[in-house]
Amino acid sequence: MDCFVGVDVGTTNVKALALLPSDLNTILAHASASVDTINPEPGQAEQDVTAIWNALVTVMADVNRQLVRAGHTASHVAFSTAMHSLLAMDNAGKPMSHAILWSDNRAEEQANALRTSQKALGDAIYQQTGTPIHPMIPLCKLAWLQQHDPRLLRRAARFGSIKEYLWHRLTGVFEIDFSMATATGLFDPDKQQWSPQAIAFAGVRTDQLSAFVPTTQQRPLQINDDTAQLGFSANVTLVIGASDGCLANLGAGGIKPGVTTLTIGTSGAIRQTVKEPLRDPHGRLFCYWLDKDHYVVGGPTNNGGNVLEWVEQLMQKKTQAVLDEAETIAPGADGLLFLPYLQGERAPLWNAAARGAYLNIDFQHTQAHFVRAALEGVLFNLLSINQLLTRQIGPSRVIHANGGFAQSRLWVQMLADMAGVPVRLNTSNESGSMGGILLICKALGLAKSLDEAADRVSFGDTIQPDPTRSRAYQQVFRNWEKARTQLLND
Repeated sequence: MDCFVGVDVGTTNVKALALLPSDLNTILAHASASVDTINPEPGQAEQDVTAIWNALVTVMADVNRQLVRAGHTASHVAFSTAMHSLLAMDNAGKPMSHAILWSDNRAEEQANALRTSQKALGDAIYQQTGTPIHPMIPLCKLAWLQQHDPRLLRRAARFGSIKEYLWHRLTGVFEIDFSMATATGLFDPDKQQWSPQAIAFAGVRTDQLSAFVPTTQQRPLQINDDTAQLGFSANVTLVIGASDGCLANLGAGGIKPGVTTLTIGTSGAIRQTVKEPLRDPHGRLFCYWLDKDHYVVGGPTNNGGNVLEWVEQLMQKKTQAVLDEAETIAPGADGLLFLPYLQGERAPLWNAAARGAYLNIDFQHTQAHFVRAALEGVLFNLLSINQLLTRQIGPSRVIHANGGFAQSRLWVQMLADMAGVPVRLNTSNESGSMGGILLICKALGLAKSLDEAADRVSFGDTIQPDPTRSRAYQQVFRNWEKARTQLLND
């Protein structure tokens, strides 16, 4: 029987999920493979795209073996991919460099210029593109290359993302979906063209960039020795898909007004979906294209599950033991506050130089207090982004939660108590892959709209806020915001 596959190419793993279009609640096949990050210099983060291709081959071959054993065939495959990577390629699509990742801060000087000495240009580019100015975006990475490696900038026939490299290897064409394009800082979605101002600042030529296509773009698999390793049938259809953030919203069922999606993996994000493009007056929120009727607005944080990993390493304890300690402490950690900026910060600060801190430490605070404050600090930062969303769009009536943190009942309950609204857990944590499968349903006309497709998402538990803890957290949050403002202004 024909089934659909959603592939999620993330920073740490390549994952795939196979479902029947008639039953999106039963997993037919699932596989995952890890991908290493290279740190050639402090503040730099790269990946070998050949290794990513090999991970994709491993995952898809595994999924296809599982499907064959169960009597199924993958008829359509869609792709969710991490944003903001940049790769130099030759005319044949072969890599001329490692891919520079979203977490790479080498372009801090170029981003700062667009926020200070060239602020008028930076503001104009944000208003055109909807992409906040930050070292993560390809706009700034290309400007860095213009200064530090101009020979590569001239020699490369193509610049693109990891997704564009994989898509070319799968299909033989250079294309970028509108969703990924709106995350580059180079694309004007209103005019559906590369922004002349952004292109000039980046120092790149438009012929070095891919053709942009809708997120439902379909292509046949290019049959060769490379792609034969994947295990697909010859008539499989590939759907280009969208960025991981946009498809995470779709896959979490976060399409309707008042529904906020919060994801915490290694990093994190909080998002809502709107019908029209939106720009924050101060350039703090992204606005990325999902389809012509849906735009995902929100903010990402560098500091999510990695903060918990940091605490685990310091305590030399496993995750559950750390969480058990945090549960022994009351909300607010007896006045101890934590600013979670261990790796700089994107939203709401957009400051790669921001650093973390514990505040109000005294003799009563134990190891468990430090853990509790760390978990609270991560959520407070995300909810400070949500305040910006509330001012622009309106309040949340429910939060859909996914990512690794959703496996901790304590952390999810803290979120419900802080936000003061119910938190619904998705049945599947693979929201990116699920979003890709729902996009296939829309592309094939099995759903009339993405709203209808999102209605097929299933949920597990709904966590209700505790009124007493919610009131306590309101004051703690005010204290946290005041402390952050004071520290960052010093």
